[in-house]
Amino acid sequence: MSPETRWTTTPITAGLLRGALETERTEHGLLPHRLPAWARAQCDDGQLAMAESQPSGVRLAFRTRATAVELDTLPTKRQYVGAPPRPDGLYDLVVDGRPAGQGTVPAGHVLVIDMMAGTSERRPGRPGTLRFTDLPEGAKDIEIWLPHNETTELVALRTDAPVEPAGTPDRRVWVHHGSSISHGSDAAGPTGIWPAVAARAGGVELVNLGLGGSALLDPFVARVLRDTPADLISIKIGINLVNTDLMRLRAFGPAVHGFLDTVREGHPRTPLIVVSPVLCPMHEDTPGPSAPDFRGLEQGVLRFVPMGDPSEVAGGKLTLRVIREELARIVAQRGADDPHLHYLDGRELYGEGDVSELPLPDQLHPDAATHRLMGERFAAAAFGEGAFGEGGGAG
Repeated sequence: MSPETRWTTTPITAGLLRGALETERTEHGLLPHRLPAWARAQCDDGQLAMAESQPSGVRLAFRTRATAVELDTLPTKRQYVGAPPRPDGLYDLVVDGRPAGQGTVPAGHVLVIDMMAGTSERRPGRPGTLRFTDLPEGAKDIEIWLPHNETTELVALRTDAPVEPAGTPDRRVWVHHGSSISHGSDAAGPTGIWPAVAARAGGVELVNLGLGGSALLDPFVARVLRDTPADLISIKIGINLVNTDLMRLRAFGPAVHGFLDTVREGHPRTPLIVVSPVLCPMHEDTPGPSAPDFRGLEQGVLRFVPMGDPSEVAGGKLTLRVIREELARIVAQRGADDPHLHYLDGRELYGEGDVSELPLPDQLHPDAATHRLMGERFAAAAFGEGAFGEGGGAG
């Protein structure tokens, strides 16, 4: 990059973003949110606040002739006491629909989390700069996918040629809600999370409402789905209800019905897929809650263990097997009056045949290779001749 480069600074506004439902002006810049303020106000859970502010599926999108791009951001990184340092969050560059590079911003705030003590401490930091150079000549569409696992304030965008918004894409919009697995867990980068892999294969525009630890059938999330423009909707339900031990079977069925009723108020004929949990051996027949294995944490390895007892299922505690049976029953029951409602067994995305080759590293979350596999399998099941095929209709 020449020292004589003449930079054009473009104000970062909501018009340059895709995948965010709302933005907030902060002291430093623009903070994308995946839940609107009214929804955030209805729950003061710190886990949800952290998850929805991490911009999984959110990307800057613009058209330019620039061959060099600089983006100043202020990320918030996580550090777990006793665990190995987490890698910096990745930014994925996509040019004209093709991967074109990755980068990181090492600077930023740090949230130090002590899982054994149940406490956290925020250590303030400074913004840093992401650079992409030697881009192709000529006009092109650029996307910069933000780290799926780092809250990211957008401070400044500089290019060596003017920028204009990319415009509204001529693609169907897919809105997906799920847990940390849908959020991205241990994916290789923001375009490697399984919903992004599936969206790319299906040729659709992704709005990802995968919220780590927070897919809990919250009524305000159902209202967000109801009010968000969508041509396709999927809801992945199960693992968080088990690993938080949030409810019993008596409450689960009506909660699912109520969630779907609310979504249908805004999208009565939109193709909607209910996805049950992927295989998670430790919770197939053992209820939650899940807890960190602190013995492993002391050795620098983070794993989870189930704290429930299989005998408690008789009293109404939920396991993944129980949830799959109940979801299949509910979708079949509602399907008589709702031909656009579909069920997908999550074990078609990751099941018994995958465990030996692709085990869950921490007993709970899939690795990068499994994310790719799940995305490819969802695309094969949902698009083409599936419920999300071109004949599936619009919202």
